[in-house]
Amino acid sequence: MNRPKTVGTLREQGYRSRSTKEEMRENLIAHLRSGQPMFPGIVGYDDTVIPQIVNAVLSKHDMLFLGLRGQAKTRIIRTLPTLLDEWTPTLAGSDLPDDPLAPKLPPNRRLLEEHGDDMELRWLHREERFHEKLATPDVTIADLIGEIDLVKHAEGRHLTDEGVIHHGLIPRTNRGIFAINELPDLAPRIQVGLFNALEERDIQIRGFPVRIPLDICMAFTANPEDYTSRGRIVTPLKDRIGSVVRTHYPQRTDDAIQITQGSAWLKRETSEWRIDIPQYMLEIVEEIGRIARQSPHINQQSGVSVRTSIANSELLVSNAERRCLRHGETHVVPRISDLAHLAAGCRGKIELMLADDERAEDTLITSMTGEAVSAVFEDYGQLAELEGIVDAFTDRTARIEIGDEVSTKELLAGVEKIPALKQAAVKLCAAAKQPADDGAYLAAGAEFVLEALYVNNRLSKYAYHGRTCFKR
Repeated sequence: MNRPKTVGTLREQGYRSRSTKEEMRENLIAHLRSGQPMFPGIVGYDDTVIPQIVNAVLSKHDMLFLGLRGQAKTRIIRTLPTLLDEWTPTLAGSDLPDDPLAPKLPPNRRLLEEHGDDMELRWLHREERFHEKLATPDVTIADLIGEIDLVKHAEGRHLTDEGVIHHGLIPRTNRGIFAINELPDLAPRIQVGLFNALEERDIQIRGFPVRIPLDICMAFTANPEDYTSRGRIVTPLKDRIGSVVRTHYPQRTDDAIQITQGSAWLKRETSEWRIDIPQYMLEIVEEIGRIARQSPHINQQSGVSVRTSIANSELLVSNAERRCLRHGETHVVPRISDLAHLAAGCRGKIELMLADDERAEDTLITSMTGEAVSAVFEDYGQLAELEGIVDAFTDRTARIEIGDEVSTKELLAGVEKIPALKQAAVKLCAAAKQPADDGAYLAAGAEFVLEALYVNNRLSKYAYHGRTCFKR
C-alpha cells in the first residue's frame, strides 16, 4: 500500500534492479528454503518434471516443455509467474515495461532523461507480466516482434523516428515471461525471427537502425508428434533454448484421480439429490486410460490425454444422474452399467493404429473397460470366494437385471434373492470403506461383483431394451 510513486522515491528506498531471470531465481531459492509449494495444481511431477524446472530456473534458462497432449504443459507455464515478485515498478506513460532506474529500451531512456526523479511510476502485478500466444500458421513477425506503423508515418513522423514502430507481443512483455504454445505450428521463417530474442536478447524491426534489448524469460510447449505431422522446431531454435523439460502422464493411480477430480465437474449436489462416487469407479476410469496408453491398437505417438479420464468421469456421473432422475431417486451412485456410456468421452481422444471403423473403436473401448474392471476388482475381492454366485446361476435359481432401466430398488430386490451375491456386495462395500446399509452403495457393489465374474468368464450376459441379464 506504500509503494513509491516516483523514480526518486523508489531510489531513496533502496530499490535494487534485477533482471527477470535473476528475480525468478531468487524467488525460487526463497521457495526452496521455506519449503512452500512452488507450482500449485501440478500433480504427479514432484520427482520428475519439477526438478527439471527448478534446475532450469536456477540456471536462468529459457524452457521448452516437450510432451504429449494432456500432460499439463500449458498449466505449468501458467504457474511460472508465481516466481515473479507480486508487484514490480515500471515507468508510467510507456507501454513497454522496463527497469525504472536503468531502462534499456530507447523510448524509456528518453522518458527518464526528460523527467528525471520526478518520473511517475506504475506498478505491474505479476499476472500482467505474463503473456501467452497460441502458435498458428497465420502468426506473423509483426504479431511477435513488431512492425513499422504506416499510419503513424502518415501522420508526419519520419521513418527514422522510433515512434513509428508498433511493438509486438515480445517487446510488450519486457520484464516478464512470454510463452508460445504449440511451437512447431509456427512457420519456420517466424521461428527464425526468434533467434535473436533467445540468444542476443534483442530484436530488430524491418531493418530499423536501433536494436531493442530485452529482459525476458521465454517458455514454449510442443508435442513430439508435431515434429513430423504439422511442423517441426527448426534445429537452430532448439539449440538456443536452454532447457528442454520432458513431461509425462500420471505414473500413480492416486495422482491420476487427484488430477481428474481437480478438473472434472463431479460435484453436482442439489437440494433434491446428492452424488457419491465409489472409489473403485474412479479407479476403473483411470485404469481405462492406463490400459489405452499401453494398447498396441492405439497410436501411442498421439497419446491418450488426461482429458479422456476427465470427460469419462463426467459422463459416468451424468448417466448415474439420468438414471436416478428417471426413477425419482435422491441418492446418485454411479454403477458399472454406467460405464457403457463412456465411449462418447473416448471418441476423438484416442487414435487407432489401423482401422478407421467406428465399430472397431467402440469394440476396443468396451474391451479396455472390461480389462479395467478385472484389474481393479483384484484390489477389492477374490474370485475364488464368488463360486456360490456362479452356482446360483448354474442352478437357474438366480435372475438379476442391471442397466439404465433398472432402479436401485429393483436391483436390490434381485440381490436379496441371491444370498451369496448380497454377502459379496456387503464385503466389497467394506473393502471400499462404504456403508453397506445404504442401498445405492450396495447396488453398485453388487454390479461390480457381477461384472467381475463376467469379464473373467465365470458368467455370461445378454442385453435387451436397456436391461442386461446375467446367466451361466
